[in-house]
Amino acid sequence: MPAKQITDKTMQNIITYLILAGGRGQRMNGVDKGLMQWQGKPMIEHVIRFLNIPADKIIISANRNLQTYINYSNIVITDLANDFQGPLAGILSAMQVCTTPYLLCVPCDSPLPPENMLKNLWQCMQMQKKSSALCHDGERLQPLFALLSCQHKQALDDFLQQGQRKVHDFMAQIDPAICDFSAQKNRFYNINYPADINP
Repeated sequence: MPAKQITDKTMQNIITYLILAGGRGQRMNGVDKGLMQWQGKPMIEHVIRFLNIPADKIIISANRNLQTYINYSNIVITDLANDFQGPLAGILSAMQVCTTPYLLCVPCDSPLPPENMLKNLWQCMQMQKKSSALCHDGERLQPLFALLSCQHKQALDDFLQQGQRKVHDFMAQIDPAICDFSAQKNRFYNINYPADINP
């Protein structure tokens, strides 16, 4: 059976985009990576441009420079805990305020997200009859490029309350569809170290 197609209008009603920008930037000497300049613009601007989404459909997860991030989104959230628990904490905070059934998650340090990511993840999720979907670049899973159902909010809260933090472990727990993005492997390039700015 063919996957149920998702129209642009439907996407506006059921999808919210989450940009994860709440890390410490430890490998970047403490720099806030979302605001770091890459090819003349802050990395978060590249992400938003490639996703081609309006500000009212974006949640930004950030723990610093909130007044700057508010220029890019109507909703800027911080982690519920203040000890930098990792990207899952940002995802949980977003699920707490999200008003749509799904979140499309992307990290701020990959300024060239895959093309047609949402539609491909949606179709993959439908075909595999799952509630969420993750990208796979042909070599490894990319769990922060994900279409997540907010129905997993309680499970994620429980996971973090148990002191667990590993993204791969939680994603395995919710049993998502795994979607082949090997044709766009270069789109998962992320900037983690100062030397990565000019690869």
